Amino acid sequence: MDLFEKCYNYTLANEYRAQDLFPYFRELQSRQDVEVVMEGKRRIMLGSNNYLGLTVNPEIIAAGVRAIEEYGTGCSGSRLLNGTLVLHREFEAKLSDFLSKDDAATFPAGFQANLGAISALVGRSDYVICDRENHASIYDGCKLSYGKMLRFRHCDMDDLEKRLKSVPETAGCLVVTDGVFSMSGDIARLPDICALAKKYGARVMVDDAHGLGILGEGGRGTVNHFGLEAQVDIITGTFSKSLASLGGFAAANATVVDYIRCNSRPYMFAASIPPASIAVATAALDHLRAHPELPAHLRELTQYMRTRLKENGIKCIDNEVPIIPIYTYEPIPTLTMQKELYEKGVYVNATIPPACAPGECLLRCSLMATLTKELIDEAVGVIAEVIHSHSL
Repeated sequence: MDLFEKCYNYTLANEYRAQDLFPYFRELQSRQDVEVVMEGKRRIMLGSNNYLGLTVNPEIIAAGVRAIEEYGTGCSGSRLLNGTLVLHREFEAKLSDFLSKDDAATFPAGFQANLGAISALVGRSDYVICDRENHASIYDGCKLSYGKMLRFRHCDMDDLEKRLKSVPETAGCLVVTDGVFSMSGDIARLPDICALAKKYGARVMVDDAHGLGILGEGGRGTVNHFGLEAQVDIITGTFSKSLASLGGFAAANATVVDYIRCNSRPYMFAASIPPASIAVATAALDHLRAHPELPAHLRELTQYMRTRLKENGIKCIDNEVPIIPIYTYEPIPTLTMQKELYEKGVYVNATIPPACAPGECLLRCSLMATLTKELIDEAVGVIAEVIHSHSL
């Protein structure tokens, strides 16, 4: 059998292209901002994870430029060998202090942080228990480990307890959950998860990619939001959202972080974060610490948009995060509505399997702290027009 046969037999993307409904790889011709130029036309950007709007902040841009001028464009090696800059250690110290952890290890991407932490910590005789709606990087981290993966129904604590009961007392166990789930915007039931983990002797890891900069005191994230810094053992996340850069991290006590640094293959055998990216992440973190009102302002804008959607007859879930899913259920209607919104100047993300379960397709709207109410009103008007034209 030809290895490439699967490639030639894969038709789904071309089927969507043939219907002019393929929504991916749209080309930006401007900065990642609240208004962008995409394929020659102005669009209101409601499909970015640039939650605090810091990718266009002049001071943060300047920090990246200075780092390139001082340190060059790259490190040309792993952190283990020649790739550790003073910038990396400075950032790790600031971030671990911000998250109330002893230390943090940084990775070239948030995806890699989950791969690196889980695969290093979960060994052959260990178990890892995951919420079914966890990010793909968590699933891949479990696959890369030698442990046994169990899954529990989304935010279902009875099902989680069943999984915990099935773990042998002689085995180590890690419960892993997103802090904020990237598609639905659901917030994990962390107090219940931590209580169950303590009952059964398991450790807890939270991927807070979509919680950092959003929830908690001054944007410290989901763990801080619930006051569980002492009970959540590992916090992972990314710089590509609220911190306006590229990279990822795993924060924990110093002994655990040192073990990850010395045993994680995705950490040891990858080139380190380039100078500009780590400098930008540091500047963004400094900006967040200096402006603790930013997350609160973002939550205010999020509530405003939810209210405006409801006033226009569009159902949406109430919570505190700037992810607003509009459920469209099936792929073709979802892709059709996303295309119509795009043509009318509003960019949202079409979410279809495998990014969601069958029958749970949605249009994912995400907000930035730099949006204005005028832009939100304009976007909501377009969204309402398109949604109601499909009798959704």
